[in-house]
Order: sequence, then C-alpha cells, then structure tokens
Amino acid sequence: MSDSIALSVIADMKQDGEFSRAALGAVPEDKLDWQPHEKSMSLGALASHIAETPTWLGSMMEDVFDFGDGMADYKPFVAADRAELLGALDENLASGIALLEDKDDDFMTRVWRGVKGDKELMAGPRGAIARSILVHHVAHHRGQLTVYLRMLDVPVPPTYGPTADFPSEDWS
Repeated sequence: MSDSIALSVIADMKQDGEFSRAALGAVPEDKLDWQPHEKSMSLGALASHIAETPTWLGSMMEDVFDFGDGMADYKPFVAADRAELLGALDENLASGIALLEDKDDDFMTRVWRGVKGDKELMAGPRGAIARSILVHHVAHHRGQLTVYLRMLDVPVPPTYGPTADFPSEDWS
C-alpha cells in the first residue's frame, strides 16, 4: 500500500497529531472553564473537541452517515484534566489510524456522503473528506486554541513553524 491515499492521510494525521499534542499539553488545567467570549467554547471544550475529532473517522467507514440518526445520543467528550486530554488524543489517533491502515485507494476514492435525513450535508471522495475533517478542521480548532493560550499568557508551542515563544533557533 505504498504511496496510497490512506497512508498519505495517516501521515498527515500523525504529523498534525504531534502539533495537537503539543498544543493540548500547554492547556492550563485551572482554566478549563475559561472562555474568551460568551459565544465561544470554553478552553476545556475546545481542547476536548480537538482530542475527540479522530473518532469521527468511524462514521466514514460506510458510504453514507446520517447525522440525524448517528448523532442522536452523541455527548461531546469533555476532559477533566490535561492527562485525560492527552490520553484521549493518543487513543483516538491510534484508533483512527487503525481504521485506515488496510484501506485501498478504491475505498478512499469512493464518495462518502454525510446526510441528515433526506438532506445531503457533505459529499466527496472519502480520502478528501477524511483529510478535511482530521487535518484541516483540527488545524482550524488548534489555531483557535493557540489564540486562547496567547490570551491566557501561556507560551504557544510551535506547530507548522516557530512562535514568539519558541523562535526559530529554539524550534526543532
């Protein structure tokens, strides 16, 4: 399965997983209820969402996922502390990667549809949707998290490059 779509998504998940791990590792446990605005998620909810997102890959194993039925009993994961955040991220990444390890390009290029009843919410090649959710969506929320950290005067760890707190000479 060298150079397969699944392996490419897995590589992206692993790299971005390290970035998420660094950001979640910086989350101050005494500020989990803090939110920058009343319409914003709390720090704990946002960090937990990042840790939980790899579980969404399970909904992509069939060709159609109905959010109405499949999410009826959904309760968002909310970690109690940093250890639970990091443990959930590691476990969820490993589970997500395991789901993809044996998938061939036919499976990854097949159209996956997310629906709610008769309404189509999203559709596209499974590999593209998986990358969009597991990498781009998480990067968006990790960006929000780094803003939260900055507002709380917590050093912002590097992701795709150095930060003011970890300048290029310190970035590895």
